[in-house]
This record gives sequence, structure tokens and C-alpha cells, in this order.
Amino acid sequence: MRAANLLRAALVTIVAGATLIAPATAMAEDPPTSTVTASQTQLQPGTVFTVHQTLFNKETFTLVGAKGALYSKDSILLDRVTLLSCTGNCYEYDGHVRSSFGDLEPGGSREVTYTLKVIDNPVFGAWILRTQLVGENYSFDITSGPDMVIGNPPASAADIAVSLTGSVQGGARSKITYTATIKNNGPGAASGINVAAALPSNLTYVGTNGCTRVGTTRNLNCAVASLASGASVTRTFTGETGMLATGSFVGTAQRTASSPADPVASNDKATRSCSGLLGMVRC
Repeated sequence: MRAANLLRAALVTIVAGATLIAPATAMAEDPPTSTVTASQTQLQPGTVFTVHQTLFNKETFTLVGAKGALYSKDSILLDRVTLLSCTGNCYEYDGHVRSSFGDLEPGGSREVTYTLKVIDNPVFGAWILRTQLVGENYSFDITSGPDMVIGNPPASAADIAVSLTGSVQGGARSKITYTATIKNNGPGAASGINVAAALPSNLTYVGTNGCTRVGTTRNLNCAVASLASGASVTRTFTGETGMLATGSFVGTAQRTASSPADPVASNDKATRSCSGLLGMVRC
């Protein structure tokens, strides 16, 4: 009888102890199927920024034609930004941005960094950057990333835009005149504007209207004391080809100074290419 009681006590102890033993390891959770971060979240027209996207196939089958997608929640992403480049194969598609990776194996992951730029006339205000892993045979849920804001440039800002055209005066030695148009897109008035211009190295300097030549070089400074919002001025500089001129003749003009701050850098520089073949020059 005593032996039976001891046996029962031993069994109870074993069972109770077993219930207290925790598993040695816990199953690790799968990472999210899609995450996204942004290099900056406070944006203005012309701002260039990067977005990093990480994708993970948590299913047990291959995702055919896997793609990463970027969206703006409840709005069209391309009404706010444009795609400049990425570290893989990326493109604009149906109002948003995608990157293509080919087939993605079970448990496989991919990463891509996009370079985006806020367009000159975007939809302003707050928005949410969203991300998704999609495939031809299956698509995961869209998830939200960082809160973003596109704000108006300060009222004191003045966007100086530079454009450049070329015209040819024929002859044994053709003369090419480049015309730089300097425009203030506002919103504020601008002062102390300078545009640095340059004739191509295969032209000989002839003259300028409104610019100052730098020494005996082909470089010029085109100064504008002030420009009201919406106003524009032109400056010209001329070079001469050699006999039977052949090749390209590329003039340049770039804003180098202005006040107040210029909020859009993408329109600060312009080039104009003219071409010649045995003395026949066209722009």
C-alpha cells in the first residue's frame, strides 16, 4: 500500500513538472511583407529625397513577377512627386511608382532605394506614403509608411528659372548667338541675380548684350539687379565658328546667385546645343 502511494506521488510530480517546463525556443515572427522609410518628410516643390523599401515573401510559394509599389494614401502619388531613379528596375505606373524584381522565392527579401522629386506644382498638404509587395499570382496587403507633408515655399522665396535658345548667322564663319531668358516665378520679388554663362570651347568669343565677360575667357556673368514676381529679362552672348565648322556647339547658363532663397533648383540651369557640318550650322 505504501509503495502504491509513493508511485502515485511520483507520477503527480512528473506531470506537474512537465506543465511548468517552457519551450526552449519560441517561433520567430516573420518580418512585415513591406516596409518603407523616407530620408525626409517635410517637403517643398523641387525637394529631392529618397525612399527605402524592404520587401519579404512570407508565403510558402514563389511570388511570380514580384514588384514593390509606392502609393499615396487616398490620392495619386504622381500628383505630388516624380521618379528620378532607383537602385533597381523602377518605373512610373498608373499614378504610382513600382520596382520589378522578377520571381521572389518563399522567405526571400529584396530592398530598393528610390530617388523622388516633388513636382513644381504638387498637391500640397499632408499625406501618407504607402507600400505593397505585389506579384502576378498573389499580392500582399498595402501597409502605411511615414506621414509626409508638402508645404508652400515661404512667401519671401523667389524661384529664378533660366532657359536658353540659340540662333545662327551664316557665313564663311557662322556666328551663334545664345539668348538666356531669366524669369522670376515668384512668389516674392528677387534681387542680386547672377547667371553664369559659357560659350562652348570650340567657338571664338564675339560679344555680349547685358553680360560681362570674365577676362579673356569664354565665360560671362549676366547680372540682373532686380525682378518682380512674374517678370523676365533676356541676355545674349555670341561666338564664332571656324571654317567648315563640324560638330556640336553647346552653350550653358546657370543661376549662381539671387535673393531671397530660390526654392526650386531644377530650373536653375539650361543648355542649348547647335550642330555644324562642313560649315552648315543649325540650332
